[in-house]
Amino acid sequence: MSVFTWLVDLFNSHWMLPGGQTLLIREVVGNVFGLASALGGMRRRVWAWPVGIVGNLLLLTVFLGTILNPDHELPNLLGQAGRQVMFITVAIYGWVRWRRARDDGGQVTPRWAPWGARIGIVLVLVIGTIALTPLFRALGSWEPVWADAWTFVGSLLATYGMAKGWTEFWLVWIAVDIVGVPLLFSSGFYATGFMYLFYGVFTAVGFVVWIRAQAHEKPQVDTLMPDPRPQNPRS
Repeated sequence: MSVFTWLVDLFNSHWMLPGGQTLLIREVVGNVFGLASALGGMRRRVWAWPVGIVGNLLLLTVFLGTILNPDHELPNLLGQAGRQVMFITVAIYGWVRWRRARDDGGQVTPRWAPWGARIGIVLVLVIGTIALTPLFRALGSWEPVWADAWTFVGSLLATYGMAKGWTEFWLVWIAVDIVGVPLLFSSGFYATGFMYLFYGVFTAVGFVVWIRAQAHEKPQVDTLMPDPRPQNPRS
């Protein structure tokens, strides 16, 4: 047996839990990568983004349920699966943004989002959940479907807020965890459910860490803003 085949078999293996539930190894490993990414994000390290992408790819294969795992009677959490794709997309944006800040000799400096952005976050969270719920239900997502849609939209907003350096993104994660933990436990994804439960405490700590950093660090110029200096059209 080759090393590659052994790794594939290991990642496809599972542990039996009380009550006949199964726990996929790659669900555990994917959440470990997610935790490492969250720790890097709290410290504002650029490596948090690629590490998170690896975890997202692993969890994507988990939440597609019976589509990719016909032998394990796992439910399809399409909102959870879709948000892994969304994470990867937004992570690329955040990776580029934070690398530019590092290349300029610093880090992304935490700051409060403007009031317009705050209002927008709330509106997108509510309207997005309402709009996606019937779509996810039609595609066969696990009940309560609105909770799946809520975690999807909230995760999108939280990841985007992290990329922008808005301290409020930690609060959005708490809102996601409050709904996401019961959903994951009810659908049998215990490893991710426990990880979300831990995230609930971790996000509160991260919120405090970013507030302190915001109070002690000088604001930096947004690295994605255009250079206000006149440009030589011939250069």
